[in-house]
Amino acid sequence: MFKFCKTWNSPNEQQMQMLPVSYSQSLMLALWKRCLFNNSLALSLSLSLSLSLSLSHRMEIRPLLMCFALCVVYATSKPTEKKERIHHDAPLSSREHDDAQGFDYDHDAFLGQKEAKSFDDLTPEESKRRLGVIVEKIDGDSDGFVTEVELKAWIKKAQKKYIYENVDRQWKDFDVNNDGMISWEEYKNVTYGTYLDDPEPDDGYNYQHMMARDERRFKMADQNGDQIANKEEFTAFLHPEEYDHMKDIVVLETMEDIDKNGDGFIDLNEYIGDMYNHEDEMEEPDWVATEREQFSEFRDKNKDGKMDREETLDWILPSDYDHAEAEAKHLVYESDLNKDGKLSKEEILNKYDLFVGSQATDFGEALVRHDEF
Repeated sequence: MFKFCKTWNSPNEQQMQMLPVSYSQSLMLALWKRCLFNNSLALSLSLSLSLSLSLSHRMEIRPLLMCFALCVVYATSKPTEKKERIHHDAPLSSREHDDAQGFDYDHDAFLGQKEAKSFDDLTPEESKRRLGVIVEKIDGDSDGFVTEVELKAWIKKAQKKYIYENVDRQWKDFDVNNDGMISWEEYKNVTYGTYLDDPEPDDGYNYQHMMARDERRFKMADQNGDQIANKEEFTAFLHPEEYDHMKDIVVLETMEDIDKNGDGFIDLNEYIGDMYNHEDEMEEPDWVATEREQFSEFRDKNKDGKMDREETLDWILPSDYDHAEAEAKHLVYESDLNKDGKLSKEEILNKYDLFVGSQATDFGEALVRHDEF
C-alpha cells in the first residue's frame, strides 16, 4: 500500500496515479470524522460531499484531492466568520401553520417538504389508498392505532431523510462482509487501516487518538453492547447530535476540542478562541463582543467564569420548542373523533386532506424511502 507522504496536500502527478481510491476514501473518512465536531460546519459538509462522491461513484483520485483541497480553502479562508456549534432542529415547513388557509404546513410536516412538493397530481382516491399503507407503517406496535408518540417518531424521521440517505450511501462501503451489520472492526479497518501501521505519521494527525474517540462513540451508539451496529445504531454513531442517548458523547467531544488547558471546563478565552481566529491582529468583529456578553450573561449560569458539562449541554444542544411533538398533538386533536387519545386508520382516512390532501404527496416515493421506518 502506498504510504501517506508529507506532500499529500499537493501531490505530484506520479503520486496521484499511485494512490488507490480506497486509500483516499480512508483519508476522507478519517478527516471527515475529525472535523464533524472539531472544525467548521462548512468543512465537514464539504468533506462529506466529497466522500459521498468518492464512495458512490469511485471518482478518480486527482479530482477527489482537488475537491478536498478546495473544501479546505473554503472552510479556512474566512477567520472572522463565526463558527457555529449550536444544534437547532429545523422547522417542519417553510410555510405558515394556518389551517384556515390550508394544510400545506401539515403535509410538509407529515412526510417532509421534498415529498410534499411532488404530490400535486394525486386523486383523492389514490391519496386515501396510499395514506392507508402509510398508516400501517406508522403503527409501530401493530395494534391498529396510531398514538401521539408514534406520530412524533414518524414526523421526526420524515424530517431527517437526508441523514438516512447519507448513511445508506456509505453503508455498503463499511459493511465489508455484506451481513447487513457494521462491526467496529469493519469500520476501523476501512477508516484507519492504512494509517495505523505508522505510529507517528508525517501529516501531523494523531490517528490513534482519532480512532480511540471513534471507538468510544461507537460503543455509545451500540446500545446492546455487541460491538456490531445495525442501521439505526450506525446512524447514531455518524450523527450523534440527533439522538438523545448520544448527547453525553456530543458534549464530551465538544469539551475535549475546546478545553485547551485540560481542566475539564470551558473558560471565556477558550470559548471565544474556538469561534474566532485571532490571526493577523485583525480588529475583532462586533459579534465577538456579543459572544463575550453571551458567555457571561447566559452560558456561564453559575457565574464561576467557566462552563461545566451541564452548561455546555445547554449551549450546544438547547431544549428548543419541539415542533414534531406539537404537530403530532395537533394531528391527533384534529382527527380523533371519539376522543380516546389515539387514531384509528378510519379516523385518519376521514381526515386525509389534513395529512396529505387530495393533491398532496407522491406516496409512491415515500413508501420506498420509508421502508426502514
